[in-house]
Amino acid sequence: MLNLTHLKVLASVARHGSVTEAAKELHYSQSSVSHHLTRLEAATGAKLIQRVGRGIRLTPEGRTLALRATEIMGRVDAAANELAAQVGLQAGRVRLAANASSLSTIAPQAAIALARSHPGIELVFVDRHPVEALQMLQHGEIDIALIFQHAGASLEEEAGFRFVHLCDDPIYLISRQPDDSMAHHRDSPWIGGCSRCRSELDNVCRHAGFTPRFGSLSDDMVVVQALVAAGKGVTILPGLALRAHRRPDIHATELTGFARRIHAVTYGDPPDPPATLALIQALRDSVL
Repeated sequence: MLNLTHLKVLASVARHGSVTEAAKELHYSQSSVSHHLTRLEAATGAKLIQRVGRGIRLTPEGRTLALRATEIMGRVDAAANELAAQVGLQAGRVRLAANASSLSTIAPQAAIALARSHPGIELVFVDRHPVEALQMLQHGEIDIALIFQHAGASLEEEAGFRFVHLCDDPIYLISRQPDDSMAHHRDSPWIGGCSRCRSELDNVCRHAGFTPRFGSLSDDMVVVQALVAAGKGVTILPGLALRAHRRPDIHATELTGFARRIHAVTYGDPPDPPATLALIQALRDSVL
């Protein structure tokens, strides 16, 4: 039978790639970590760890079990939080992942509201792109993924994800000129972000009848606005990014028909733990 402590140790070793770092995280001795791994190998009948020089690496079997171990430990944490919530939301923990614009606007407002109503709940925030946030949610590493959905994109269809629509987030053309339009920038250099974010910009430009020519690349909303202000190009940004940071020397022109949809996503069969539901309600209230 698999032991939760052994699985917790394997998940930590996989996360850090090191027995030493896993021991530090778990407050165990290195010999204790090695002992738990040996016991787990005996219980499973599989070789989970390989020695490589002075370090270690997981075998394919080890990686498979470590992935499940991470998910299992996440579910155990969720169960503990749910139990705490059922005795009055006096304690517990909710883990949320979101991208920078949501994490610096919606999430803090929700945290303030939740602290007022349920001060015993601990909130943990993680900065992640929606794709990584959904993966973390599926693996049990977080309880809520706060994500955006590009205009025209379909929701994640994989079974188990449940979406709560919070708000729509307008998209703006960012330039140095007031009352600007996409048509003015057919031949301008554009400032793009990561490949996933550039797909949104490609779509906006395609609707305007041209393909953007990228002159600079950055995912940082502060850097992007600084480059626009310096005359290094134009770009698009969502409204939440402008709420988080707005330079006075750039202009924002709303582009109709391209608003992102913002969702709070949970995973697994309903109902969600009460603490998770409380944070979702706080998120809803923060966007009203």
